[in-house]
Amino acid sequence: MTSPLLTTPGAVSADSPDSDVAAHYGDPSHEARAMERSSAWVDRSNRGVVRVSGPDRLGWLNDITSQLTRDLTPGTATEALVLDTRGHLRHHLSLVDDGEATWVHTEPGGGPGLAEFLDSMVFMLRVEVQDLSDSYSVLTVLGPERSRVAGAVEDVPSRQAGDEIDLFVPSESLVATAEKLTAAGSRPAGMWPYEAHRIAAHRARPGLDSDERSIPHEMNWIGSAVHLEKGCYPGQETVARVHNLGRPPRRLVMLHLDGTAERLPALGSDIELGGRKVGRVGTSARHHELGPIALGLVKRTAPVDADLVVDGIAAGQEVVVDPDTGANANLDDFRRKPR
Repeated sequence: MTSPLLTTPGAVSADSPDSDVAAHYGDPSHEARAMERSSAWVDRSNRGVVRVSGPDRLGWLNDITSQLTRDLTPGTATEALVLDTRGHLRHHLSLVDDGEATWVHTEPGGGPGLAEFLDSMVFMLRVEVQDLSDSYSVLTVLGPERSRVAGAVEDVPSRQAGDEIDLFVPSESLVATAEKLTAAGSRPAGMWPYEAHRIAAHRARPGLDSDERSIPHEMNWIGSAVHLEKGCYPGQETVARVHNLGRPPRRLVMLHLDGTAERLPALGSDIELGGRKVGRVGTSARHHELGPIALGLVKRTAPVDADLVVDGIAAGQEVVVDPDTGANANLDDFRRKPR
């Protein structure tokens, strides 16, 4: 459903999969600076929203996802993955528990599928799963003043992770809530500057930066979305094998693209080294300070200091996942804050 906030003055629709929300509101550079210097709110109402209630919910989520949720305290944000038996991603969950229910948001269009999967795993437990994608929307507040600004909105579930606060807002109140945030001193910012902010923070986006073969070690999800000291869950064997015995076949990198190019690389384009394919590019954006940047997956054996070519565009690489991730990794390096 197209967001009503696309009627905000200056709003320009984003590209798929975010075409239902704004790419920017007329000045993406200033929108990006507001994210870093004061406060900005981002319309992410295209996200899927799922609510899980019932007294058994946290232990049950602990058993079927990659994250340790059994003793999750109210207000603590985390991430979790649903993996298949081979360790490949099925669903990515950004979640928080409010003491009565666990609120989850996931990729656009992913709410119904996630809710259907979760509901199929309930069996005899005291758990209720609701897909609220049509009735709840996500607004994300960023910047140094985010806590003060988000405080202008009361009585809605919220999730604070890193430098972002996600507000789960009833969809009929989306416009009114955005107006409250603006009145509190926050400015609207679109998905262009938000995606640039995310890429610069080395945070992979499921389904865009990952593909059907991706495993958690490749994507920098160990620690943030995968707990290495919890009990069994689907896909754990792959995670444990890579961590204890081997290294992932690919690694996530951030790419600094040649700024003289007038375009960004197409999603899924080849990353080449010396004329040979060594990976694929994911999301890309123009950062207000770093210039054009992207995330990509390259073969573990690709030299970390090699210059690459991405869809015909020269690129330098910034290591996100170390080639030696796995067997010789220090566990403390993976205990990162969730997003």
